[in-house]
Amino acid sequence: MTFLAVLFAILALAGAGQALAARHALRRLAASSLPAAPALPASVLKPLHGAEPGLEEGLRASFGQRHAAPFEVLMAVADPADPARPVAEAAIATGPAPGRLLAGGAVLGANRKVSQLAHLEAAAAHPVLVAADSDMLCPPEWLTAVSAPLADPSVGLVTCLYRGEARRDSAWARLAALGIDWHFLPNAALGEALGKAQGCYGATVALRRETLERLGGFRAFLDLLADDHALGAAVRKLGLRVVVSPVLPGHAMTEASLAELWRHELRWARTVRLLNPAGYAGLAFTHPLPWALLALALAPGAPTAAVLAVALAARLALAVGVDRALERPPCIRRLASLPIRDLLSAAIWATAWATGRVDWQGRRYALSAKGRMTEAGSPRHRGS
Repeated sequence: MTFLAVLFAILALAGAGQALAARHALRRLAASSLPAAPALPASVLKPLHGAEPGLEEGLRASFGQRHAAPFEVLMAVADPADPARPVAEAAIATGPAPGRLLAGGAVLGANRKVSQLAHLEAAAAHPVLVAADSDMLCPPEWLTAVSAPLADPSVGLVTCLYRGEARRDSAWARLAALGIDWHFLPNAALGEALGKAQGCYGATVALRRETLERLGGFRAFLDLLADDHALGAAVRKLGLRVVVSPVLPGHAMTEASLAELWRHELRWARTVRLLNPAGYAGLAFTHPLPWALLALALAPGAPTAAVLAVALAARLALAVGVDRALERPPCIRRLASLPIRDLLSAAIWATAWATGRVDWQGRRYALSAKGRMTEAGSPRHRGS
């Protein structure tokens, strides 16, 4: 075999081992008991942008939390004419918990989500603040699970991983959800289990108001694309712990086209690469199937065919293990999408090595080496 074929075969076999380790880590995480007490008074902060499929369901879930302490749900739209506004107002009118919507307000920085969070922070009534993306579908125990650890004064911030949930009848939304379930979720679970991830996952961030004030509030993170990562790092610098709660809310995936999926996932990938180039390079081991296919293409024969079989078996074992851990029913059609999803993930990983701009919420941004955002015009198509 050629040198490259051998190299690709080694990467494929190492990736197969990584897949089995990630499967085990995710199953352990999903089997963990959720923090159930104490219940702390909390303000849920939800910046909104657009009325994507799943928004109404997600807001109902936020209001329907089984939380023994008082809580409120505060939402914000930057544009008073945003189509998310009537959805939020309907949720407030029918929700069992107090709610409020902020419409308008000054744009404080390049990261418009963080700008909205700064306005919501000022309006919040409770000592625990829980920032949650609008596309999160949270189970009823989520709020207690992500706020209870803050009763320990050594804990400065609580976050959690999430699962993929297609909320548009689209093959691309389903593929996007598979990317969450079969790539992001088990790999992040493995990183956390090994103590290497040092993660802060912005879909859910819970912290005490006093901790946030020590950091300068959300305003201190206004121009950062990876505001969640920076927030977690800042909390650790205070000498406080960042805890990953085992609760797994759903992430509503609404991609209607390949282009939309590509823009969305490329933004995520470039963010990770910018924050941790070495760790991003290590993600090569999460793509065993493409490496095995390359090895087979360069050196056809029984040895490379065996490598491909091992890689495929390991990835299938991970997919089946993840689906069981998430209590998803067996589905041959879902598993048949694995090769397509794996090749797509590898293509995005490779493309993200090239420098470029990112699209987010209909705007295009240039990024500095330190992750600061500068608006650079509008893309031809609305980003995710």
